[in-house]
Amino acid sequence: MSATHATEREPRGKVTLYAAFGVTLALVFTLPLVWAVLRAFQPNDTIVTAASLSQTFDLTWKNFAQILSPNGSLWSALINSVIVSLGTAVLTAVIATLAGYGLSRFRFPGARVAFSVILLSMMVPFQAILTPLYLEMNALHLTDSLLGLVLFYTTVNLPFGVFVMKASCDAVPSSLEDSAIVDGAGTLRMLTGVLRPLLLPGMASAGLYAFLASWTEFLGALTFITRENLYTLPIALLNLQSGTFGELDYGLLVAGAVVAMVPCIILYVALQRFYVQGLAAGAVKG
Repeated sequence: MSATHATEREPRGKVTLYAAFGVTLALVFTLPLVWAVLRAFQPNDTIVTAASLSQTFDLTWKNFAQILSPNGSLWSALINSVIVSLGTAVLTAVIATLAGYGLSRFRFPGARVAFSVILLSMMVPFQAILTPLYLEMNALHLTDSLLGLVLFYTTVNLPFGVFVMKASCDAVPSSLEDSAIVDGAGTLRMLTGVLRPLLLPGMASAGLYAFLASWTEFLGALTFITRENLYTLPIALLNLQSGTFGELDYGLLVAGAVVAMVPCIILYVALQRFYVQGLAAGAVKG
């Protein structure tokens, strides 16, 4: 009888331990976000003074009203970042799907070498080749252009996308394609009709990774964009300085950081299921 109670208590103890660990881990990641949101609603005078409980809930909408005003530069930068990030995500997902499917299904001389070169390019940071990249984009008249920035971010994020999509294609049984070929489906029809539901998690992973990387990228945008009306959000946040002698308005900065966080959190929560499935694609075969 005692042994039975011991075996019943053991799973409960494990569940309690897992729950305690999960709650602690959630608090570690959540509390800084909550603190940042709270600071975003506080005036700059409250932020720069010593913390006190009486001023903790001295909240105001002034910071958000100032940075998101129709005449504010941050609103324009926010729109530019949305255009660039969404364009990068879609273009990366489409090209990575085509490349991953080709490397997975077609046999041609140098296929393994090509895939190895793609993986090798992931180890080279774009900062190391920023100067030749700028010269090339300037020769193609793609500087000071949102399209040029989209193409640049797509190029940088494409190796990871191809890696994910090749693994996703490898995990799909070839028997599905054989049946579709018998029914007369071509390659394009195969991708858009038969394989699309199965490759959607991988496409979501590649697109989400490209979106997050381009949304927060600073150095490339600072290098290739010089016109103020084309600034993206990271550059605009750098310019949120006001007051005499370059005094920094921390209230505006924190509010701008919260505005930058919101789309990332919403998109990640919405696509989290696909993101995990896409990263796990090809990890287990059977």
